[in-house]
Amino acid sequence: MSDFRLSNWIPTTKKEVELRGWDELDVILFSGDAYVDHPSFGVTVIARTIEALGLHVAIVPQPDWHGDYRDFKKLGKPRLFFGISPGCMDSMVNKYTANCRLRSEDAYSPDGRHDCRPEYPTIVYSKILRELFPDVPIVLGGIEASLRRLTHYDYWKNVLRRSILCDSGADIITYGMGEKPTIELCTRLMKGGGIETAHDIPQTVFLAQENDIPQGITAADIVLHSHEECLRNKKAQAENFKIIEEESNMLHAHRLLQKTGDVYVVVNPPYPPMTTEELDMSFDLPYTRLPHPKYKNKRIPAYEMIKHSINIHRGCFGGCAFCTISAHQGKFVVCRSKESILKEVRKVTEMDDFKGYLSDVGGPSANMYGMAGKDKNLCEKCKRPSCINPMICPNLNTDHSKLLEIYRAVDAVPGIKKSFIGSGVRYDLMLHKSKDEKTNRAAREYTKELICRHVSGRLKVAPEHTSDRVLRLMRKPPFSLFEEFKKVFDEINLKENLHQQLIPYFISSHPGCTEEDMAELAVITKHLDFHLEQIQDFTPTPMTVSTETWYTGYDPYTLEPVFSATTPKEKLTQRMFFFWYKPEERHNIERELLKIGRHDLLRKLYSNSPYYNSYHNKNKGKHESNRTDNHRKENTDGMRGRHRSQR
Repeated sequence: MSDFRLSNWIPTTKKEVELRGWDELDVILFSGDAYVDHPSFGVTVIARTIEALGLHVAIVPQPDWHGDYRDFKKLGKPRLFFGISPGCMDSMVNKYTANCRLRSEDAYSPDGRHDCRPEYPTIVYSKILRELFPDVPIVLGGIEASLRRLTHYDYWKNVLRRSILCDSGADIITYGMGEKPTIELCTRLMKGGGIETAHDIPQTVFLAQENDIPQGITAADIVLHSHEECLRNKKAQAENFKIIEEESNMLHAHRLLQKTGDVYVVVNPPYPPMTTEELDMSFDLPYTRLPHPKYKNKRIPAYEMIKHSINIHRGCFGGCAFCTISAHQGKFVVCRSKESILKEVRKVTEMDDFKGYLSDVGGPSANMYGMAGKDKNLCEKCKRPSCINPMICPNLNTDHSKLLEIYRAVDAVPGIKKSFIGSGVRYDLMLHKSKDEKTNRAAREYTKELICRHVSGRLKVAPEHTSDRVLRLMRKPPFSLFEEFKKVFDEINLKENLHQQLIPYFISSHPGCTEEDMAELAVITKHLDFHLEQIQDFTPTPMTVSTETWYTGYDPYTLEPVFSATTPKEKLTQRMFFFWYKPEERHNIERELLKIGRHDLLRKLYSNSPYYNSYHNKNKGKHESNRTDNHRKENTDGMRGRHRSQR
């Protein structure tokens, strides 16, 4: 499949533009990521979408933002607009850990280098382009701009920030999955209209004076608390978020307006979910599925993870409180057709380094393919952020049959030895008892086939915590459901003579989680014989209910106060309980358990603990004295009772 003709890639340099015979560009996209021509990379999808309109488009990946800005000037001025896609991840999440330490590598940069992008590339790139080309429209896209479209908490600066449009100086945001708004925007601008003609396009955000808002502020609009009010009152920020999340997950949402200074941030409702045909068209664009040749002999970690994987759907109806997937992709699952999926599988089999093993056939959640509301009219009115929490919606079709059909069709493609499922699976969907026996049978069949045929020795699942109180705040099912799934997993392994591991993910310091909760997690996971590896400290990221709870101190849906571990010391103390089995952590854990008075947990974690024995021996005399005193008191009371009865 190797074909290194430069014309197969979107051009990145003036030489590549000339190679295509173009003397002018319509759109120039600036990306915070390395350019990988693959449908998993957002800037590539947008570039290929624009190219399909017959326009001339180029990508400038990871421009140097220092010095004379030559990377920003090298392709000149586009006819329509500059687009900025800061990367597949929020730049600050990509760069720093929950403890604000530099990550070991930047997964979206060649050889994992840290110096290829600035903090907040959306803002940095926009300001440079505005300085160099003041009359050219600037369009923001990607997850960083999408999730920062309104007032949001920034964990790394520890401030409440206004819409990223205000700080960047850009003209408009296309939020979420951007194909539809981008196509409409290009169409409007090709007709000769200015950027202001795009202010009624769905799924866009812009700034306007009150008198310039299209149709004015109407009764159908929702006016949020102003940015300034949110700065004064954290409860106002919590109230705003509830509305924002609900409107992001409705089929018929309202326009949102938020006053910021002397302007309004106007958020147009999103487009309806894409159809299968529209999604197929996006995935069927002429991707090379390879990094640009400029990265020859360089490793791009994120690409290495997904190069032999297949994404079969978009959207996630899980609504996990700490996750941004539904905020960006929406809760309504859109599936690719079997034909489109198999077409991509055949492309993968033609890759030079493919050995017959697909690393993943999945999506945001592995087993939501083909699932949707049975009665669409009910979905039209729904504003729940999750279809499966606090309970699985009775209107949700949880049938795994279509997914099984996809797995079997993929495995039948010549050249495929085995397909693995690397995406997270929802065991609550697999264990759900439907009223339809056919659906239940398909769930059991799926569970067995997943474990027997699609696990590469380790199946990763995400219970996230053991405390049901914390799990409710996370919008995750009770821990008993994980224990039930583990039992099924172990039984199938035993019956089929497999030796596979179940690898659970857990989170510390989530809102509502205390030290005692983490200590109990340690005891429970020890009892289940887990030495935890897949763990993380909760990182507040823009536009999640967990972040708003963490920052404001209130549950946005109830406005009740919620405790959160916010200081570095509190967060590190919670995190250490994951590693109860490490000798270097034992002393600190023992000391902390004594401090919070949980001697019972100390004994369960370390039965031979000198701290426990010392405490026990130290207090033994007191316990015996108390028992003796109680015995004497009981005897005295008994004698008094007898005397009273005799009298």
